[in-house]
Amino acid sequence: MRVKLFILLAMFAPLLSCQEVSAMRISSPEFENNGSIPKKFTCDGQDISPKLKIEDIPADTKSLALIVDDPDAPRGTWVHWIVYNIPPVSYIDENSVPGEQIKNDSGDYGYGGPCPPSGTHRYFFKIYALDMLLDLQIGSNEQELLDAMQGHVIDNAELIGTYAR
Repeated sequence: MRVKLFILLAMFAPLLSCQEVSAMRISSPEFENNGSIPKKFTCDGQDISPKLKIEDIPADTKSLALIVDDPDAPRGTWVHWIVYNIPPVSYIDENSVPGEQIKNDSGDYGYGGPCPPSGTHRYFFKIYALDMLLDLQIGSNEQELLDAMQGHVIDNAELIGTYAR
């Protein structure tokens, strides 16, 4: 039985190796992955969102969701920005609102840039490709977004930026 399985695998290996597995990617022309976020995009600058580039979005994507958070915050992960029902676009422009927003942990709708009280913090820009548009109520929170996304994430990617004051 093992010999037959090996022969079948050997026959189909060329076909399997020709298939490319593409994974969605997120980047920014403003900073490299694990690089420093420029002051312009922080509370010490203009406090506006950076331009983001999204590549290899799955063809069956109906919407994107973006969560920007800081896991190094003193009281636990701090959410800086949540946007959902973003059309499947290749770019999110600087200082834009590409979809519907949920309040961040400062209690505001919109982007709240890095503003660490001390030390160097990491900021995760997490993008999710979804197979549907989300129907959330006004006033929904991050957990309700995550619950609504369950079973609908096709692919995801993250970009990490750092900032120290």
